Amino acid sequence: MSALSDDDSRIPAIKSKIRVVPNFPKPGIMFQDITTLLLDPKAFKDTIDLFVERYTGKNISVVAGIEARGFIFGPPIALAIGAKFIPLRKPKKLPGEVISEKYVLEYGTDCLEMHVGAVEPDERALVVDDLIATGGTL
Repeated sequence: MSALSDDDSRIPAIKSKIRVVPNFPKPGIMFQDITTLLLDPKAFKDTIDLFVERYTGKNISVVAGIEARGFIFGPPIALAIGAKFIPLRKPKKLPGEVISEKYVLEYGTDCLEMHVGAVEPDERALVVDDLIATGGTL
């Protein structure tokens, strides 16, 4: 069975565990709250399993997690597919030399940093966050 098959019974079960919070963090935003998903061990495991099924055998050597909720999903996915995990952090949270990328969100601007050299040439990366609502961060 494909990890993204419409008939995969895990998908509606996972969706039912994600709380939608209207007008957060500002009016007009429909925030997808995954903390309710994390309260259900089966739904949380099924979520990780779907990612693992999709990306196993795809030659991914790096899983990068976006602060902070990407730190929840990224490490178990990385371990399961045999990849290293790289945290993408907010500014001034990593010691040593970093590279930075600034971006614009629907409610402001922000920046992510990672250690220089964390990703080597020719490595294939998977970038993980909790949910992609508007895609602003990613």
